[in-house]
Amino acid sequence: MTRIAVLVGNPQPASRTRLVAEEVATLLGARGGADIDATIDLADVAGTLFRFPEPGVDQLLDRVATADVAVIASPTYKAAYTGLLKAFLDRYGSDGLRGVTAVPVLTIGAPTHALAVETTLRPLLVELGASVPTRGLAFPAAAVEDRARIAGDWVESEWPRIRHAFAGGTEPGR
Repeated sequence: MTRIAVLVGNPQPASRTRLVAEEVATLLGARGGADIDATIDLADVAGTLFRFPEPGVDQLLDRVATADVAVIASPTYKAAYTGLLKAFLDRYGSDGLRGVTAVPVLTIGAPTHALAVETTLRPLLVELGASVPTRGLAFPAAAVEDRARIAGDWVESEWPRIRHAFAGGTEPGR
């Protein structure tokens, strides 16, 4: 069965970014018949992220690298992703995410940040060897209460590009 990892790079625990990432994973999981791992909230390991070696962080890295699909989410900071997410992803080698289908998600504060997911997070994931077949999701943070609809519309439009990553993926209406 397909396994989805959810990685959240918000320095604030239990953030709106986490809610959005989990919604995307839930919708993809339901559509594709996948299992969803417990969310990796980097705020929970921020104090150990710069220790080397750090077995707890290494286990989290392995969970993401061995997933079939990884929803990787961050709030937009300075027109990019957070340093917390970058510090975590920097622990991978150049092909550390090879074989993973990644879904980049940025929560944005203004429409002017909408391209940041494509110009910052997507290239980083590709550099790490991940396949990124869909458009990234630039989610308006102020619309978090409407996340089921917004994320649902995104999944509906992007499903034809990502369904190959799901062993049990279904077509609409089936």
